[in-house]
Amino acid sequence: MTDYTRIDSYLEANLDRSLAELGQLVAQPSISAQKIGLHECAALVGKMLKARGFSVQIHPTAGSPIVFAERKGKSDQTLLIYNHYDVQPPEPLELWETPPFEPSIRDGKMYGRGVSDDKGHLVSRLHAIDALLAEGELPCTVKFIIEGEEETASVNLAKFVNEHTDLLQADACLWEFGGVDHTDTPQEYLGLRGILYVELSLELLGTDVHSGLGGSIFPNAAWRLVWALNTLKGPDERILVPGFYDEVQLPSARDRELMEALPDPSDDYKSRYGVPYFTKGLAGGTDLKIEEVFTPTCTICGLTAGYQGPGSKTVLPKRASAKVDFRLVPNQNPEKILSSLRAHLDTHGFSDIQIENLGGDFPARTDPDHPFIKLVVDTAKEVYDKPMAVIPITGGSGPNHPFIHVLGLPVATGGMGYPDTRTHAPNENIRIDLYLQHARHVARIIAELGK
Repeated sequence: MTDYTRIDSYLEANLDRSLAELGQLVAQPSISAQKIGLHECAALVGKMLKARGFSVQIHPTAGSPIVFAERKGKSDQTLLIYNHYDVQPPEPLELWETPPFEPSIRDGKMYGRGVSDDKGHLVSRLHAIDALLAEGELPCTVKFIIEGEEETASVNLAKFVNEHTDLLQADACLWEFGGVDHTDTPQEYLGLRGILYVELSLELLGTDVHSGLGGSIFPNAAWRLVWALNTLKGPDERILVPGFYDEVQLPSARDRELMEALPDPSDDYKSRYGVPYFTKGLAGGTDLKIEEVFTPTCTICGLTAGYQGPGSKTVLPKRASAKVDFRLVPNQNPEKILSSLRAHLDTHGFSDIQIENLGGDFPARTDPDHPFIKLVVDTAKEVYDKPMAVIPITGGSGPNHPFIHVLGLPVATGGMGYPDTRTHAPNENIRIDLYLQHARHVARIIAELGK
């Protein structure tokens, strides 16, 4: 393998400059859920890419702009890099130690909304490209596709990919995230579960009513919603929507082999998240690891009805709602699950409950034995001084399906995440040592792909 001493020296010598650039990007709010700063952030990302000699196109969509960039390299081999510039809302603001859009560095970490998810990953990759350009030309062609709606289900991305297959043609794809586990072992995720996210709601009265007046004779939206939710899943955690499991693809022998090689996370989960016990009688080991990612879910993410302030208010609520997500495994189809959910509620007499589809993604995976996966895993060893853990699929979701099944690309992960990065939470942060390691890794991926 190539001697990367000069590349690594450049990355270390210019680390402060790269972090300053990351700070500028984090300081630009880009909250897709609230439609704040998205066009401004897309323009800033385009400017950063142009500064590195990339040809840049900013494509309007029905929502946030999509930034595409390309720079030719010595080799015709092409790496497509997917990132996103939008971030989660920063609330609750009072829990931040420093303002979310005023990035700060302390104790070897940088803090700010989006610093990890996903702006840090993007700028670290640009830092790697700077180091390669300092040596001459890029070893291979690099393309970027950077969207602004990942945090709101990427509702316009699949359409864009389907309409721009020639533009996005490549040999491999580097995904937006990655990182290390609680032992600092780098992790290679080969796929993402799908998701269907819905809001269930009903409104039975014209106004909230005194519970003494209506409690005995008026329908209660909150109770009715609870009864409807109770039909979705049993105490044994099995989802009761007919046909829900029909298309589930069970883990293969190769999947089990990869999962058995991973460390048991049960003790870390208990200490980190305060988990008192695992569901379904699981105690840990391979069964827990497989259940975590290869079993689909139905999760109540939030419930809203009536008065929830301090003290008491005897009120019968006119309206109730619940946010519910279904995490899906290969080969489940979020559109079919949505249709089955509607039919299930109707069959149980809950046709008055409205279903709002808040977004969905299909599950998708890359072959663990694909040559590009081997390249990414092999190049990580020198950087992290230990082999990557190869994980067949992660419990999270994202829009990788069109990249795998429309563009036909192997998709690999790599990044700077770590268990306490606090993405989507107050005090989101990155470890600067992992930021540098990710840049070193990306430089090697691009250089080796060029061969």
